[in-house]
Formats: sequence, C-alpha cells, structure tokens
Amino acid sequence: MSEGPASSTLPRRQLGRYLRDWRIQAGLTIAEAAKLMEWGASTLQRLEKGNADRIRTIDIQELCRIYGIPAEIAEGLKGLAQQAAVKSWWHSYGDLIPENFDVYVGLEASAQQLSCYQSELVPGLLQTADYARALNRLGYPEETAAEVDRRVQLRMQRQAMINRRMRPATIAMVLHESVLRRLVGSAKVMAAQVRHLAELSTRTNVALRILPFAAGVPLGLSTGPFVILEFGTDSKGQPVEPPVVYVEGFTGDLYLERQGDVQRYRRAQEGLERCALNIQDSRNLLRQVAKEYAAWAVKPGGVVPPPSTCGA
Repeated sequence: MSEGPASSTLPRRQLGRYLRDWRIQAGLTIAEAAKLMEWGASTLQRLEKGNADRIRTIDIQELCRIYGIPAEIAEGLKGLAQQAAVKSWWHSYGDLIPENFDVYVGLEASAQQLSCYQSELVPGLLQTADYARALNRLGYPEETAAEVDRRVQLRMQRQAMINRRMRPATIAMVLHESVLRRLVGSAKVMAAQVRHLAELSTRTNVALRILPFAAGVPLGLSTGPFVILEFGTDSKGQPVEPPVVYVEGFTGDLYLERQGDVQRYRRAQEGLERCALNIQDSRNLLRQVAKEYAAWAVKPGGVVPPPSTCGA
C-alpha cells in the first residue's frame, strides 16, 4: 500500500481538514475562497487535502481572516503549517502549536476505525462524565468547577463518533485489568464506569477485551498505551488517508505514519488480543468488578483520599 504523496503528512492533512471545515462553515466554495486568495482552485484544493508542496504561514493567516477563525485556533493552524514534512512527528506541547489546541481530537473525529491498548486509564472515548470529572479535577486543580465541567462536556461530545446512528466508528479495545482495579474518584464512580464499559461491549461496533493480570507480559516488553487510527476506504477500496499510530506522552504526543511503524503496532495489538479474554468473558469480568465496587461504595472508605494525603 502506498504511503501517499511525499508532501502529505499528518500535520498538513490536519491543517487541510481544519481549513476545509472552517471554509464550509463560512459558506464559501473552494472557487470563491481561492478567488479571495488570488489562487487557482486547485491550489486551495491541494492545501485542503494535505498535498500542498509549499505552505506559507502568511497565507494560512489570511485564510483564517477570510474564514473568521478565532485567534487561538488560528495560532494552532499556523503552528501546523510550520511542522516539518516528516512521517514521524513528535508534537511537543506548547511548541509552535499552542498547548490548548488539541491536534489528536481533530484526528480522532475523522477516524472510521480505532484499535487501542490502554494499561492505566479508561480511554476518553469510553469514560463516564463522573470518571472524566475526577481525572480533570486532579489534572487541573487550579480550574473552577465550571471550567472542569466544560472539559468534561467536550470529552462527552467526542463519544458521538461511537454512538451516532450513521456509520459509527469501529472500536477494537484491549484494556489491561489494572485499569479496572485503579480507583478513580470513588468506588461509586468506578462502579458506574465499569458498568458503562460492560454496556458498551454489547454494541456491535465495539470489541472490548480485558487483558488479565494472569496473562503476564504477552509481548515480552511493554508497548505503553497506543491507538491505531484508520480513516476508511474510497470507492476503489484504497485508504482515504494513511493509518496513523498515536502514542500519548506527558509532555507531548508521538504520531507515526511509516508503514513499518504502523505494522509493528498492528502486530502488537494482535498479540495483546490473542492473550486477552474473549469478548464475553471480558464482559463477565466487567460486570463482576462493577458489583465489587458497588458493594464497596456503600461501606466506609469508598472515597479516594484528597491529593494532599495521597502517599502520606
């Protein structure tokens, strides 16, 4: 399978995707917007498809002005325009692209299939509001309750890609059992979260498997959490966009497009799935763990201690 034109990279495709969405929102056709830029329509079309050979920041700035793009988003788009044309991209938070500009969420929303492994936390796409709120309170202790609620609402909106009636995204998820055993918020929060996972696993577009402690280290090494994103195929059966591996970090994120890298993660996903419980046994374990948390929730000590006492 071809990796696409040499000039097509993830930052450029994301830049083009944002620009296309904002152009449509502004009510402009490609021809109309290109005329305002004194370009040919094909020039703008290449930019929106992520295939532009040369991208000037001044041009992105002018397109943002024409489309009425808010300043904070415009800064993120200009940052994307300045990224090197590489197939492995390390996005360091706050470097060129503002820290509040979420590159991954825009990419995730365009995906048709996600294959994921998570060993620490329930992924955002599968979180309940209370679980997400507990994490955000810890992650952003300086924010007000209203600001935390806004973050939670945005996370809940992301889940529409799983629940939508027309062409919902397909999720193949492996969760390590440690995710279920790690207390977030309270036993009550965890009971609801784990029940939610069990319910999601009944959906035809969600394949959820639990990798039990008893499976040991199936690959002989730790991959860390990852997501493989795929974007569907065209009428000829060819990928609309190359698949991308996303690896989240504490100070930045890694995006991999090289075929060899993607294939290595595919093999890792397959190996983890082979060693995980099957879907029905995973669902049974989820329901059992949810009952355990529910029983704990009605007893004293079902709430996690405040951050200041953790580890004391």
